[in-house]
Formats: sequence, structure tokens, C-alpha cells
Amino acid sequence: MIDLHTHTNESDGSCTPLELVDRALAMGLEALAISDHDTFAGYDQALEPARAYGLDLVCAIELSARMTDRRHTVHVLGYFLRQAPSVRFRAWVNELLATRRERNIRLVAKLQGMGVPIELSEVERIGRTLTGRPHFARVLIQKGFASYHEDAFRKYFGESAPAYVERQGPDVAAAAGEIAAAGGVAVLAHPGRLGVRDAAAEESLIRELRDAGIGGIEVYHSDHGPADIQRYSVIAKKYDLAVTGGSDFHGDVKPDVALGTGRNGNLDIPRSVLEDLRSA
Repeated sequence: MIDLHTHTNESDGSCTPLELVDRALAMGLEALAISDHDTFAGYDQALEPARAYGLDLVCAIELSARMTDRRHTVHVLGYFLRQAPSVRFRAWVNELLATRRERNIRLVAKLQGMGVPIELSEVERIGRTLTGRPHFARVLIQKGFASYHEDAFRKYFGESAPAYVERQGPDVAAAAGEIAAAGGVAVLAHPGRLGVRDAAAEESLIRELRDAGIGGIEVYHSDHGPADIQRYSVIAKKYDLAVTGGSDFHGDVKPDVALGTGRNGNLDIPRSVLEDLRSA
């Protein structure tokens, strides 16, 4: 069993990188990818402990990218299977972190305008390397302005909420191009969250993403049921997309999603998925 989509507390998860490695070893995972948002800090900290204990640690990252002429963002996973990401790519990622902080400043202003007493500094104390909307949600819950994570997004900064602020991130083609130039493969994360209910329209959108440089699709994910896995497997084969899979583990932030096994045990991703990805 493997898990190619996990997060540490260096982005929006609750486990430290070492804790995540310990959990992976304890449950017998053969391979683990740390795919934090916009940072390699978690992977960098976990690399030596993973090597020492014989865990196959895969270098990955998750980026938010814009669709051309579409308001909604797409999450792109970048996997670096043969070599570590270049200095140039890491510098580009640092530029993304700067755009995220600029968005956060505007988000704080909007929340304050809605009567929410919040300062960026208190959110950044939680966010560490990367501060995003999940960290804002935790502060709002602590202050009594939201009851739970999804409640904060619905009331304040989800894409349809009054305090939503769009981040000036890269478009899909730019993100995929940067990943490819750094020796990685760009993968569409959790396609079930694209929000397209019509199967033909969903396939058309995935084909559009393939044409923009996406080279793989996350077939196995905690959000995907058997019918979803079957549908995305067919699409992957039809459009020659690499197949990946992971739980999207966040620890205590998403307590219903378990490392390796997903939601209610709906995942059991074989090692062959990683082997095929590497050979591709």
C-alpha cells in the first residue's frame, strides 16, 4: 500500500513531517509522498528520517492554478520522481508564497470590514511556512465566528462567500510547464472536485487540462467512490494520462481521512501505481 497525497503542518496538515513518517512506518506503507501546498519544507525535513528507516519518500507539491476563462481554481500535483526540484523551481515556488501572503492581507481587510477581529500575525502563527484559508478557518473557529472548517468557508471565504479574495496564482499551463521544466510530472488532483456533474463535460474539461500540459490524473482519492475510480481510469487510458492516487491526508484537520486507507477504508493503492508512474 502507498499514499501519494499527504500534507504536514508545513502547509495545512496537523502532523509534523517526522510524525507523518512515523505514522507511515507504523502502518506499513511502502511509499509516501509529501505534497504540501506551495512548499517543500515538509519533504525536506522528512527526507533523512525516511531514508534512515527505509521508507520510499516521494518528493511532491500541490499548487493552485487558474483555468483560462474560468473563475474556479484547479489543484495540480507535481511529482519529482528522478531528481530533486531545481533551485530555479524552488525560487518560483517562493514567488507563489509571496502572492499567497498578498492575498491574505486583502482577506484580513475584508474580514475586518465584516466585523471580524482578526490580524494576519495570529493566523501566520498557525500557518508556519504557508498560511492559507484553512488556517483562517481555525482562527475563526477559535473566536466563535464559525463552528467548523466548512462553516468558515461557507460563511466567509469560500469561492462564493462574501470575503473571498482571488489569489493571483499561475494558470494551469504555466504551472504544468514549470513542473515539467524542473523534471517533474504535473497531475490533476482530485478530479471529483472539479464540480462538473455532466460526465461528457467533465471529460472535455480533463481533455482541456491535458492539452494545457497536465500529464496525469489522481484516479484514487478519498473523495472517489468505485464509480469515480472506474470513470477516471477510463479517461486516463483514453488520453494517455499517468495514474496516481492518495488519501489527501491532513491529520486532525480532516479526521475522517486516514493515512493510506482514505475515508472509511475506501483506498488500498498498490505499489504498482508508483512503479508505473516512475516508468512513465
